[in-house]
Amino acid sequence: MKLSPFNSPIFRQLIEFKSNTYTYILGCHKTGKAAIIDPVVDTASRDVQILRDLNLDLVYGLNTHVHADHVTGTNELRNAFPSMKSVLCTKSGGEADKYVSNGDVIEVGGLKLEVRETPGHTNGCISYVEHHLKSVFTGDALLIRACGRTDFQQGNPSTLFDSVHKQIFSLPEDYVIYVGHNYDGILQTTVWEEKNLNPRLTKSKEEFVKFMKNMKLPYPKQIDAAVPANMKDGKGGKN
Repeated sequence: MKLSPFNSPIFRQLIEFKSNTYTYILGCHKTGKAAIIDPVVDTASRDVQILRDLNLDLVYGLNTHVHADHVTGTNELRNAFPSMKSVLCTKSGGEADKYVSNGDVIEVGGLKLEVRETPGHTNGCISYVEHHLKSVFTGDALLIRACGRTDFQQGNPSTLFDSVHKQIFSLPEDYVIYVGHNYDGILQTTVWEEKNLNPRLTKSKEEFVKFMKNMKLPYPKQIDAAVPANMKDGKGGKN
C-alpha cells in the first residue's frame, strides 16, 4: 500500500450541508491507520472515497455523542471497512463497538486521542484531544462563539458550563478547537478565543444557566428519526 509521502498527520475537515455538521478524518502517515470523527450517513460514500484515495485504513468511527440532527455514518462506513470500530461514551446509552470514558486514549497509529467527558448537551458528550496537533474536537459541547443547546436529551446548562470550563478551557490557549457544527461558514477557533470572546461562556455560571433556560429554540427537525437510529449505531437508514 502506497502511503502519503509527507511526514505530517493527514487531516481533513469536511461538511455535510443538510445539518451543517463537520466531519473530521485523522490519519497516520506512517501506518496508514485512520479515524473519523462524527461521520454523517448522507456523506458516508464521500468519506469512503477520500479514505481510499489516501490509502487509509479506517480503524475507528468516533461519535462525540448520540446526535439529534443527523444519522451517524458509522454503520455505513463499516460496510467499506469491516474492521472499523464505532466508539461512544459509556454514559451515552447507545450501541457501539467500543465504549470510552474520561482519560481513555484512542490510538490511531502514531496519533493519540485523549477522551475528555464534556456532558451537558447530552450525558454522553465527549471531546477528543490530540496534544501533538494541539487540537481538540468538541462535538456540540462547545461551538464557535456558542455552545450546544441544553433543552432536550439530558441537557443541563449547569453541567455544560462546568464541562467546558474544566475540560476545554483548561487546555493551553493556543490549542485549536474543531467543533461539531457551524452555521456561518467558520471552520475553527481556539481555546483563547472562546475563553475570552464566547458571549455565553464568558458569563457567570448563574447568568449562563438563566440564558440557556430562556433560549426557546425550535424543536430539532430530524431528532425523531436521528436519535433512535443513533442509539443503534446508525442502523435504520438515511435521514
